[in-house]
Amino acid sequence: MEPGLPFAFRPPWWGAALAVAGCAAGVALGNWQSDRAAQKRAGASAEQIAVRGEFIPKYTIYMDNKVHRGNSGYHIVQPLRLAGGTHVLVNRGWTLAGASRDRLPEIRTPAGEIALSGLRLQRFAQAYAPPGLPSLAGPQGKVWQNVTREQFSAWSGLTLESYVIEQHSAADDGLVRDWPVAEIGAGKNDAYALQWYALATLSLILFFVLNIKRVKN
Repeated sequence: MEPGLPFAFRPPWWGAALAVAGCAAGVALGNWQSDRAAQKRAGASAEQIAVRGEFIPKYTIYMDNKVHRGNSGYHIVQPLRLAGGTHVLVNRGWTLAGASRDRLPEIRTPAGEIALSGLRLQRFAQAYAPPGLPSLAGPQGKVWQNVTREQFSAWSGLTLESYVIEQHSAADDGLVRDWPVAEIGAGKNDAYALQWYALATLSLILFFVLNIKRVKN
């Protein structure tokens, strides 16, 4: 009769759950950092665009957790109605948050048709949202964590162009358009992504190593 293997692998259920959760979190955060790097590189190569249209203040959205020079605030997103009847989402710029989060700052919106120029982008930069949890950017109220064309169209009922605009042209509206250079920081995001992927791998390695036990004869 052959002797049994000198080692056994019998991990507790909670150990397996922790390993899966750690690995999933590492992969999700790594993917998010990789996506941020791709967004910055895409922004660096984005084309300039000039359009004419009229802002629709009824559908103003405040993108939350936007920091400018150490101050917390919002990016203001509004649809611009174009001559053909479609709309394009515009990130008009940054505004300072008020003393109370329950009261949103007042936004001045130019009336009538205006000329606007900026960067044509495929989408706005997305903040990290944990997978499996309800989106913080949902259509409850006007403060969203992230804004996507698909979600905004479903919320507003508006037909949107297949791109968005980061406004660079000046306007007397009190908003700050001190946009960072898109390419700066892409390498840092790549490094962060590599670290998260490494942590995901490490969580699996530790799970197997710590749960292999020598069998006593």
